[in-house]
Amino acid sequence: MFISVVSLFPEMIKHLASFGVLGRAFENQIASLQCLNPRDFATDSNKSVDDRPYGGGPGMLLRTEPYAAAIEAAKERQPSNPVVFLSPQGRLFSQESALQFANGNGITLVCGRYEGFDQRLIEKYADDEISLGDYVLSGGELAALAVIDSVVRLLPNALGSNESASQDSFSSGLLEHPQYTRPEIFDGQAVPSVLINGDHAKIEQWRIKQALGRTWANRPDLLEDRELSDHEKELLQEYVAEYNAR
Repeated sequence: MFISVVSLFPEMIKHLASFGVLGRAFENQIASLQCLNPRDFATDSNKSVDDRPYGGGPGMLLRTEPYAAAIEAAKERQPSNPVVFLSPQGRLFSQESALQFANGNGITLVCGRYEGFDQRLIEKYADDEISLGDYVLSGGELAALAVIDSVVRLLPNALGSNESASQDSFSSGLLEHPQYTRPEIFDGQAVPSVLINGDHAKIEQWRIKQALGRTWANRPDLLEDRELSDHEKELLQEYVAEYNAR
């Protein structure tokens, strides 16, 4: 997978992408990354990338020319990659979105700053617009890194176990079940006995019930779009009864 990022702060992207899962994935050439700074494509003596908005208003807008040139440079190397703008006006990014991108050959992410992009830039180049949520960041770099991390970890061999990604929260449409490791007792609290008895069928049932219950308690909106089997309904009812009895 080949990932391009158009950003005024490429050092931020490169630095944070050098750690952990991302760092290993790029080092092992599971994915590759290039960063393009629009300022390098500005043609005036001041290397300007922003200007005042027509019609007035606070702040500065990003100019079309340097960003267009940077995007064209990215497209020249990987013409088939979708161009995705990071924007508060974009659709909400999700695990399903990450999986769609992971199944492709790459992606070009365009990071905004200041008051955002000239609309003509979006209309000409954007194949997609993505938002992380209903809040505003100072720039698209952190959003781009979140997208890159969530996509790259889905690639084969990016994680220590290829099963890890499939068991993450949201991969099944539910939040992940609770996890425990040694010591068996911490601060007077013991690991649930079902996880210690070695009965894998009971462990699996417990995990499903906990995932359903955790989703019901913390993200009930996820259950609205999920059709539960009769067995899952039964497990959820058990969880709710136990929860209300605490």
